[in-house]
Amino acid sequence: MSANDQSYHSAAAQAPNSKTDLFISFTLLALQGFGGVLAVVQRELVDKKQWLTTDEFVEDWAVAQILPGPNVVNLALMIGGRHFGLAGALAALSGLLLAPTILVLLLAAAVAGVADTPAAQGMLRGMGAVSAGLIAAVGIKLMGALKNNPMGMLTCIGISTLTFIAIGLLRLPLAWVLLTLGPLASMWAAHCIKQRGAA
Repeated sequence: MSANDQSYHSAAAQAPNSKTDLFISFTLLALQGFGGVLAVVQRELVDKKQWLTTDEFVEDWAVAQILPGPNVVNLALMIGGRHFGLAGALAALSGLLLAPTILVLLLAAAVAGVADTPAAQGMLRGMGAVSAGLIAAVGIKLMGALKNNPMGMLTCIGISTLTFIAIGLLRLPLAWVLLTLGPLASMWAAHCIKQRGAA
């Protein structure tokens, strides 16, 4: 492991105290994540808990996104497993899913009769706009971490732009975009790391 790798991995300030800490933290995180959990996850895990540095969060979130299943579930499993093995992964997952599942079932029963009303539909559209703003804000906030990426800031922005055009504008299937741009970006990153190591 290089000196850069060692300094990168030693930068994380803290770790979860216990499996109970994982369970409670992910329960509180899940109960805050209305409409889009990315902003809440970044604030809780990086800014408040300091379980991850910004760079580690960006890398772990990228892995969580390409794995099957919901991003935040994958991230919870990764963090729990990293610190406490299988028991930690299950504790984080239980915290993330238990309380919200109960809450959603109760809300579904309570609002079943009014879900199709114009007022309810308008509220949902409003929440969707807020969620989009939260995700955009976190994306802009995390751009600073790209300066440490081996490919460089401009290349990362270029790949992000191509991904946005492919999915957001051209409406290409996500799987095809991942299977095309993902390997290309990975190979270029490996090349850049090799070049940096040679220097």
